Amino acid sequence: MKRIIFAISLLLVLIAYAGGQQWLGGGTSPQPSAGTAATSPAPDAAAASVPSAALARFGAEERSAIAAALALIADGGPFLHKKDGSVFQNREGRLPRYAAGYYREYTVETPNSADRGARRIVTGAGGEIYYTADHYNNFVQLK
Repeated sequence: MKRIIFAISLLLVLIAYAGGQQWLGGGTSPQPSAGTAATSPAPDAAAASVPSAALARFGAEERSAIAAALALIADGGPFLHKKDGSVFQNREGRLPRYAAGYYREYTVETPNSADRGARRIVTGAGGEIYYTADHYNNFVQLK
């Protein structure tokens, strides 16, 4: 009898571990499409309204990459990197201090980079938008 209880318990643990809890509950959850973050943040209307003058200081390639990232943010994705839309902690305090969760970070594609590169856009819940080309060392406020 103990073997049967042990076997059933083990079977239930394996089913739960393999994601069977959705099957047992009768529901399914949508899976993210390839190349998108597991949870896409809501569209950010502020990203669509960055003045072109704010981008004029950058070279053509960088300006184009920033504009492409802003368009994805405004549309709510799909994003190429899993961390896009995640909370930016502002640990170094280089941006104005707000409660945790106030800022979100997004990748700005870097040509010839094997990883995400160093360029990011950071958005604030109040509509402000910052750009960094050097992985959070220096920021330029775009909006």
